[in-house]
Amino acid sequence: MVLRRSGDGFITCSDGRTRWGRFGAAGVVFVVRSAESDPEVMVQLRSTMAHEGGTWSCPGGAIDKGETPFEAAMRESAEEVGEPPAGWRHLGDHVFAPAQDWSYTTAVVEVPRRFGSSLNFETTDVRWVPTGQVESLPLHPGFATSWPPIRTIVETPV
Repeated sequence: MVLRRSGDGFITCSDGRTRWGRFGAAGVVFVVRSAESDPEVMVQLRSTMAHEGGTWSCPGGAIDKGETPFEAAMRESAEEVGEPPAGWRHLGDHVFAPAQDWSYTTAVVEVPRRFGSSLNFETTDVRWVPTGQVESLPLHPGFATSWPPIRTIVETPV
């Protein structure tokens, strides 16, 4: 028996597009920094069995009823790529709101070291990519739209 979460499900949004997440959706862009190179971000190749499969984005998914976007983003990413290492830091959020009744919140979280692997059917591959190379990947359409402001959060000195 498969139990569904309260936020699971496609909805037809006010702009006429169908999107996943009855209460919206959220994900995390994890970033790792080093003195020797540009920041790197974790990207996830969405499985062909997932919505918009075959594209790169960040781990994430539907927000459950009563859950904050940040809680959903961290839960979903743990399910898809694993728990972040201790010592992580939340740097900021970007909200992509293409419709009046649906939005996707991307949290940007700095981690002390690389981590992550494909943990379920939704993820085909996980990579750490320098920020300047993200746009060269075939990106999920929503992630592509959100990447410029997310990149600004990633590259802002802390």
